[in-house]
Amino acid sequence: KEKKIEQLKKRDTLGGLNFDAVVISDFDESLKSVTTSLLYTDVSPKNKYFITLNQWFDESLIDETNLQPIYYPSINKINFDNYKQKFFEEFEEYPDHLSLLSYDLVGLVYYLSLKNNLSELDKLFKKKNSFKGKIGIFDIQDNKINHRLNFYKVDDGKLIEIF
Repeated sequence: KEKKIEQLKKRDTLGGLNFDAVVISDFDESLKSVTTSLLYTDVSPKNKYFITLNQWFDESLIDETNLQPIYYPSINKINFDNYKQKFFEEFEEYPDHLSLLSYDLVGLVYYLSLKNNLSELDKLFKKKNSFKGKIGIFDIQDNKINHRLNFYKVDDGKLIEIF
């Protein structure tokens, strides 16, 4: 028994951890479960960056001070709030996330169709273009559309836009 206890004592981190961030690809309660379990190891958000996927401004992250600071990419918060309000005023319900992405893409296709020959619309997605929509900036190249995201930090019970 004493020998087993000695072996367990040796299973601690020797020296520093050779990484500076943990990327957690999870949401909601699962995200909180993972971050909480990390607190029982040598990995803490106070000495390592906790980076996660878009959390769609999950308000519960503000209350979870033990996992702060935590970082994530997302669309612009002000634009998102304005969009939700407009949508609610029009339809008396809040939008889902998919409708948000299609909001600017429909506008983009409409704008391009007015400015160009519809039969050549596919060529516009091959050359490099940028489009500033209501919820953000989109880069178009090689038939791919990328949405430029902001980066946020939740710390000390506040949401902070980094860029």
